[in-house]
This record gives sequence, structure tokens and C-alpha cells, in this order.
Amino acid sequence: MAGRRLFGVQRQEMLLGELRRHGAVRVSDLARELAVSELTIRRDIDALARRNLVTKVHGGATLPTSVGRTDRPRQASTRFTVGMVVPSLDFYWPPIVSGARAAAAALGVSLQLRGSSYDADEDRRQVSRLIEAGQVQGLLLAPSLEGERAREMIDWVGHLPVPTVLVERQPERWTSTARQIECVRSDHALGMEMAVHHLHQHGHRRIALLLSKGSPTSAYLFQGWQVACADLGICDATVVRESVALGNPGHREIIHRVLGECGRSRITAMIVHSDPDAMSVAQYCAEQGVSIPDDLALVSYDDEVAHLAEPSLSAVRPPKTHVGRVAVELMVSRLLDGERRPSQRVLVAPELVVRHSSVARIRVR
Repeated sequence: MAGRRLFGVQRQEMLLGELRRHGAVRVSDLARELAVSELTIRRDIDALARRNLVTKVHGGATLPTSVGRTDRPRQASTRFTVGMVVPSLDFYWPPIVSGARAAAAALGVSLQLRGSSYDADEDRRQVSRLIEAGQVQGLLLAPSLEGERAREMIDWVGHLPVPTVLVERQPERWTSTARQIECVRSDHALGMEMAVHHLHQHGHRRIALLLSKGSPTSAYLFQGWQVACADLGICDATVVRESVALGNPGHREIIHRVLGECGRSRITAMIVHSDPDAMSVAQYCAEQGVSIPDDLALVSYDDEVAHLAEPSLSAVRPPKTHVGRVAVELMVSRLLDGERRPSQRVLVAPELVVRHSSVARIRVR
């Protein structure tokens, strides 16, 4: 298969496969084999290195040095086959899939991956295909739980014939079926609290929040925002629910309106979900002569590409790889222990990565 036809996650899985077989890989060899540029392979290696899955070396990569060996690690024999259905194979989800694959390899689990499309009907089709094939003993799912059909979806998942773990999803309310469904997700509310407290510690008392419209994460972020603002006594705050990434129609007009409101409210800092939206805000600020962080401190929520912005963006980083690992571990525990073990809901804490966009430069007088 030509490299240009592969998703990033597929290239990275092939790269990891070569590492497991040979202990080291060369950028030039992989670029030629996958028919992509060496820059693309270097970016894949950078992405894997940030998740501690590889160690970068001159001209290539090796297995992590903490492993203490470069020969192919011994893998457990396959015990279970688990299906995994995610809403996208791009942007947010590849690190989660990589984490799940790493845990699966270590625990002797065969992982069957399916991509969906943030659509409840498509979620059901993909899950049903895995069930009807009769090969999976468990399912890792990230179904659409938005709107009026959320409870219907939870009820449907709760009656599937194999154990299920929700990934980056959680039932909003208790039901007789929901109580049996296990889940693991990033503690996005805690991540938002980290961002607000960080800005408060740097002297900001009027802070704006720009939430990505329609994102499943937004509800959790808003919860954390409310808690942090109440704890710190932040009353003069602005919350906007709009998507302002560069490709979105009218994004410049929305940013102009938001910044105008910030100016009138004397807001000095903003938290933006997600990276593309935050980078769009930063770019517009640069065009308008608004200095970051001196005029407006900026924190992004996601940290996929925040480091590429100018200036580099401070960002809250959800623990995506670890979420994927824990999901597989939960499933294996359920398959081994059955109903003897109580169901679990696991929250994994994000981390705050502080860069230039939220810490004002020291002025030399």
C-alpha cells in the first residue's frame, strides 16, 4: 500500500512493527518503503517519542532506552480478541489507539480496530459487524452520546452480548444498564481547573473561555471552569461556544467579536479548546497587533500541535495514550474475573505544559 494512502496512525503502527522486529529503524529506509517524505517519517517519530514509545536517534529511532534492550521483545500468547470502534482515525484518536495496541500486545490481546464517524447509526453498524463476526470477546467503544439519542445508545450498548468499556465517554445518568458499563476517560474538568489556576497564579483575574462548538469534551471543560472560577472568586468571565479553526466559515468575524468583548470586559487571558482554534486566535492576534502573552495570555486545551504555534502555546494535555492502555487493561480484567469484579469508571488526570503564550516576558527597563 502506498504511504500516501495511509493514515498517520497506520504509518506509526508500521514504524513500531519494524522497531519490534529489528530494534531500530532509519528515516530514509521507511520513507522509501512507505513512499512518503523523510519529513513525514520524522514527524511520526516525534509523535511516538512524545508518547515514550520510541527513542529518537540521529537518522532514525530505537525502542525506548528504558527497556534496556533492542532485540524484539517477547509477547504474550493471544488470549482474547477485542474490538475497538473509535469515531475517527485522525487527530485526537491515534494516540489512544496506539496506547490500546501497546497494552494489547503486552497482555496477549488481539485488537480489531474499526473507524466510525461521530454518528450513532454508523457506530451501531460497526459494532454490529464485529458482534456478528463472532470473533470478539469484548468491545472498546467511543459512541456518539450527544442529544436525545444518548440514553437509547447507552441502553443498546448495555444489552450487547459481550462486555463493553467506553473510551473517552461516560453515561450522563444512572440507568439499570448504564451501571454495568465500564468506562475510562481523561478528567477534562480537572484539566480545565489546572488551566484556570495557572492563569490565576500569573495574575489574571478576568479570564475568557472559548469552547469548541459541538465537542463531547465541552461539557466536562465547562464543569471544570465553573468549579475553578467559584474556588478563585472569578466573576468577570466570558464564555463563548464557537468553533474558530482556520477552516471554519466566518472564523475571523467570530474572533474579532470575541476579542472586542474581551477588550470591553478588560479580560487579560483566554483558554481555548482546541489547538486549531487556539492557533487561529493567536494568528489573528498577531495580525491585529495584540501581543501574546503581554496583551492576552493564551492556554490551549489538547496539546496536539500547540508547540508549533508562534508563540508556542501553553496547553493542557489529555493522557490519551494512557487512556487507551487502561481501557485494554480494564477489559482484560473483566474478561478474566467476569461478574465477580465490580464495574469501574476510571478518570485519568491530564497535565499542563507551560510554554510562552501564558507567561509574560520580563521587561528590561
